[in-house]
Amino acid sequence: MKIVILDAYTSNPGDLSWDRFSEFGEVVVYDRTPKELIVERCKDADAIILNKVIITDEIFEQLPKLKYIGILATGFNIVDVESAKKHGVKVCNVPTYSTSSVAQLTFALILEVYNQVGLHSNAVHSGDWENCADFSFAKTPLIELLGKTIGIIGFGKIGNEVAKIADAFSMNILCYVPSKKPQPSYKNFKFVSLDELVENSDIISLHCPLTPQTQNLVNKEFISKMKKNAIIINTSRGQAIDEKALADALNNGDIYGAGVDVLSVEPPKKDNPLLKCERCFITPHVAWAGYETRQRLLDVVYDNLKAFADGNPINVVNK
Repeated sequence: MKIVILDAYTSNPGDLSWDRFSEFGEVVVYDRTPKELIVERCKDADAIILNKVIITDEIFEQLPKLKYIGILATGFNIVDVESAKKHGVKVCNVPTYSTSSVAQLTFALILEVYNQVGLHSNAVHSGDWENCADFSFAKTPLIELLGKTIGIIGFGKIGNEVAKIADAFSMNILCYVPSKKPQPSYKNFKFVSLDELVENSDIISLHCPLTPQTQNLVNKEFISKMKKNAIIINTSRGQAIDEKALADALNNGDIYGAGVDVLSVEPPKKDNPLLKCERCFITPHVAWAGYETRQRLLDVVYDNLKAFADGNPINVVNK
């Protein structure tokens, strides 16, 4: 079997190893692959592994040997799965490797908005404390989580993990899902309508998949229903937010702040309106990128390929 890894760098910038994949055959690793080189690099491949490289029906037509695609992610919209099925190619993803790490970054963003540890640390290192007349000072308002209401949109594994952390902080938890889910045991938890969640939450955190219904879910109308002191957090998909509407709201003081790990186009264009918003904290799509999380990811990608090689494929998204 010839295995080609098309965009290895983000998943493994050098601190992990692809060596064990060689037990299945020849392994060729590329850090990045532009669109025009996909076919050339994969023409003799039996299996390809990728993260963000897009595989269309046109590409499948030119890769007759291909039998397997392993995705270095949970989402699989980068592959035309119907075309893959038509061409007899199994497509396998990694369902739940980053649940804890995404929930962790969700609260890192919330706490950055509420406490701004980095800002205060920089102020101390710049001499503000040693030159202060008082034993304590604050550069921004400092806000407690205790008693705040968090609204969680989407209640899969990540949404549930966020609720668990919120419960530990003694927060009130509102949750919106389009279809009924079992009631969890968290102390102050309630399933509500989307409007009720938006109108009553101090923090709104997105944990929903990208669908036609969730694209630009957070738009001008949505934001107009939010509290003036509310913040919005997005660690799901950038396209779930109308970025201009959010930037306008932040710049006008219509809401208090935002923290996002994802944008509609990644890397962002220079004219992305959120890049100039002081009240918007942006991390470069790193919720999944911790060392332990990426190791877990590669473990499952390996297991997926082994199961395929053994004739019993798992985590198949195009059965």
